[in-house]
Formats: sequence, structure tokens, C-alpha cells
Amino acid sequence: MPIHKVLVIDDSKTELMYISDVLQKNGMVVKTAEGAEEAMRRLAEDRPDLILMDVVMPGQNGFQLTRSLSRSPEYADIPILLCTSKDLETDRVWGMRQGARDYITKPVSPQLLIEKIKALG
Repeated sequence: MPIHKVLVIDDSKTELMYISDVLQKNGMVVKTAEGAEEAMRRLAEDRPDLILMDVVMPGQNGFQLTRSLSRSPEYADIPILLCTSKDLETDRVWGMRQGARDYITKPVSPQLLIEKIKALG
């Protein structure tokens, strides 16, 4: 199923704007959240086809939220793509163990981001 609706979770307004712009230019509907609490509210309002999430965030970080969502019967089938400046193999492996389907590092290449999203769809 092609990905049309994306929830982007990042504590940086700049990253939210940049990634939202890339996704919208590629025909996707984007909702944003600046942290785990807001993300949970967005998920309750409307179910996305994909969650694109930063790892380093205050409060509950991306690894913790990924683990929580991937183990939840309500949300386990929504693919999660981690998007972070942490470019370590151990972080990528840890993210995948928490339930992420893929991992992309910042700064995000628009072309690579769209390729990864299409591969998950």
C-alpha cells in the first residue's frame, strides 16, 4: 500500500518544516509532533501510514517511543522510519531492535528519504 499520510516527530521546528516540505512536495499529507506526548495525541486523531521519528528528543526519546509503539496492538503495524543525526551502526541496530523498519541520518537527502519511504510502502 503506498504511503500517503505521514506523522513526523521531531523536537526541532526547523527539521519539522524541512521534512514536511519534502514530503508534501511528493504528494504526502503530513502531521507533525514535537515530542512523544504530542505524537500520541496525533495518533489518536488520525492513523498515519508511516511514522518518521527523530531519536534525540527531550522526555521520551525516539528509541523509547518506537519500542512502545511497535509493541502496541493499536500501532504495531505502522512502519517507523527513524531519522537522526546519530550515524553509528550501534544506534541503527538498536533502533531496528526497538521496532523501526529503517533508519536515515541527518542531514536528510530528499531523494534518499523518498526512496526509503517508497520501499516501506
